Amino acid sequence: PVGGKMAASEAAGSEGSSALSPGGEEPPAAAAGPSAGFRLTAVRREPAVRLQHGVSGLEPLAWSEDHRVSVSTARSIAVLEQLSDIHSGGQELVIHRTAVPAPAGGCLLKVGSKKEVAECKEKFANSKDPTVSQTFMLDRVFNPEGKSLPPMRGFKYSSWSPLGCDANGRCLLAALTLDNRLTIHANLNRLQWVQLVDLTEIYGERLYETSYKLSKVETPRGELGDFSEFQRRHSMQTPVRMEWSGICTTQQVKHNNECRDVGSVLLAVLFENGNIAVWQFQLPFVGKESITSCNTIESGINSPSVLSWWEYEHNNRKMSGLIVGSAFGPVKILPVNLKAVKGYFTLRQPVVLWQEMDQLPVHSIKCIPLYHPYQKCSCSLVVAARGSYVFWCLLLISKAGLNVHNSHVTGLHSLPIVSMTADKQNGTVYTCSSDGKVRQLIPIFTDVALKFEHQLLKLSEVFGSVRTHGIAVSPCGAYLAVITTEGMTNGLHPVNKNYQVQFVTLKTFEEAAAQLLESSVQNLFRQVDLTDLVRWKILKDKHIPQFLQEALDKKIESSGATYFWRFKLFLLRILYQSMQKTPSEVMWRPSHEDTKVLISDSSGMGSTEDDHQEEGTSKQTSKHSLCEVSKGTDTDDPADETLAQSSDIGGHEPMEEKLLEIQARIEAVEMHLTREHMKRVLGEVYLHTWITENTSIPTRGVCDFLMSDEGYDDRTARVLIGHILKKMNKQTFPEHCSLCKEILPFTDRKQAVCSNGHIWLRCFLTYQSCQSLVYRRCLLHDSIARHPTPEDPEWIKRLLQGPCTFCDSPVF
Repeated sequence: PVGGKMAASEAAGSEGSSALSPGGEEPPAAAAGPSAGFRLTAVRREPAVRLQHGVSGLEPLAWSEDHRVSVSTARSIAVLEQLSDIHSGGQELVIHRTAVPAPAGGCLLKVGSKKEVAECKEKFANSKDPTVSQTFMLDRVFNPEGKSLPPMRGFKYSSWSPLGCDANGRCLLAALTLDNRLTIHANLNRLQWVQLVDLTEIYGERLYETSYKLSKVETPRGELGDFSEFQRRHSMQTPVRMEWSGICTTQQVKHNNECRDVGSVLLAVLFENGNIAVWQFQLPFVGKESITSCNTIESGINSPSVLSWWEYEHNNRKMSGLIVGSAFGPVKILPVNLKAVKGYFTLRQPVVLWQEMDQLPVHSIKCIPLYHPYQKCSCSLVVAARGSYVFWCLLLISKAGLNVHNSHVTGLHSLPIVSMTADKQNGTVYTCSSDGKVRQLIPIFTDVALKFEHQLLKLSEVFGSVRTHGIAVSPCGAYLAVITTEGMTNGLHPVNKNYQVQFVTLKTFEEAAAQLLESSVQNLFRQVDLTDLVRWKILKDKHIPQFLQEALDKKIESSGATYFWRFKLFLLRILYQSMQKTPSEVMWRPSHEDTKVLISDSSGMGSTEDDHQEEGTSKQTSKHSLCEVSKGTDTDDPADETLAQSSDIGGHEPMEEKLLEIQARIEAVEMHLTREHMKRVLGEVYLHTWITENTSIPTRGVCDFLMSDEGYDDRTARVLIGHILKKMNKQTFPEHCSLCKEILPFTDRKQAVCSNGHIWLRCFLTYQSCQSLVYRRCLLHDSIARHPTPEDPEWIKRLLQGPCTFCDSPVF
């Protein structure tokens, strides 16, 4: 299956040539039957999300690392966020939908002063030379407003950054409109997307200041009145694609000459003339002030169509480059010099991966890091969609230099590939054509290079007759998102097109559970697609499989990591929801029957429906009873609410006992996780306080809370508390209620209640009472946290940046 081999010295970085030898192509997919070990089982998942507008651009679908799906449409980018909801008993996917609207005004690239540009446009439009006037009038880059032509609204491409780039530690969205405006957006409050920066405008200003020269030694070009110069200035700032790099570390020198490591990320923007602008952003990215630098690279590729980052790690050294593909066929890697980036290296010269001008345009490129089991080293698999074929290239560094093996996979589709996506965890590649056929390519390493196992997935067997416009695989490979419209019926095309985003499963429950148990990430939020498969299985079967319980208990006994405790809490919460009785009618709908209600004198927060469903005398009293029910179930734990709703008069006592038993287990796991986090907080207090100091953390209250339970015997906690109490020197530093100045005792991990009955919720990250009207909440509404203040020291700000201690979700 290996078409050619090229060795280029890593030190010299010399450019080599590679060509397919006769018979160097992979056998057709039909000839390579799938082995039984790689059988693909796809199951449809509801709901299907209908789009308000038709899709636009190439590769309209993208799935971020924080489980958000972006869909480029003619009026906006629809963003679908997948949640693994712990408060709902429904078996469907839980999706939170937002949108990034397209700008109302058109984008005019800055090619000169406004007066000069207006004069040149009038000159070219009225030119007697038809090659000038017609080219100018019909080019939408020169005329984005279009006049008599339809407006250029919509999006050409969107790209997600790595996790941890915005102020909340989530992904940024780079969006490219059809009229060539490149912007970066962030979703800071979950309900609204905010534009942080317009890179097209900034890049145009930079070019204007340098007279549209990339270097100082470059000779000046012609005037703007020359049509070729007018075209050149537009071409050098018309984006084609953009891609984010991984997060890298840069060194920043402080005022006292100390160096500190600062995270940064790179955004590569490919332009129409073949140039690549590499933007460097400091993290967290908050706007224009976060831009560190912008460098332009000349690729030398004519008619560039796509790019991707090549990031390779060899002997603890990270190497980087940019893979650029052309509409004429060639593919090559360009070196990227990253100054002041810790531990980063690059190639000295470009490396050609495919040099034939065979007129097969490169549509999409994916670079997948893998481990070579025979060579015992890391390697990179580069796959590119070219027409109806898949070009692949295996890159690995050995003592001989950079080894390149390349070939093509043929016989996959009868139509051109319209979309390609890859699961970067195991290297599986998915391609699709417009006829609804999806191919799964699984790389299998050989002694020399690799081969592919092929599998065909017919979406018509899952969704019926459909046409496909794009696919994207979830971060952990559990789901495949597909954009579909109606296919042909009885040989006839549909009258109307309804664009939908539909989901199919790519893994079984057993595979998802095994991956969660052996995960190196140990973060539930970053594996939402896997936890959703587990959630779906438990809600259907109404029990946790025995093998999963036993395996999880063994993990907890052997390692004791809090990740496995959080996984156990997740399973118990879903089991609790699966046993809830579905309400026969909507709870908020008022009853039209005259019922009698006896308001029982129940004490505290423990009232249930049994206390409020007795017979009464009037509708007014019935409404009052309904309010009492909502008050009685408004407890801190959401499970209490569902427990109250599920109680049934005169029966189902075994079910109620089961629910109470599960509730007790949930409380026990939550208490364990709370104690573990309290130990971490106390450890930070001990490390960062030298003398008796009144921090915002209620240190004495946390210590007393941990020591109050006689059944809790943790020697580490007792030793730590002893050291802290000795350092505090009998000082207590109690919290006081801001309304009545009374002392707030630390008797509850979730809330603080003063002697006058004022209730304040506690921050789950620092356990301080949140005595303000504004606070943050975790993504699944599991816990609340306060905002950092300017007076907080750095170590408390780091604590407040942490995720939820129960579900790993970020905090907003």
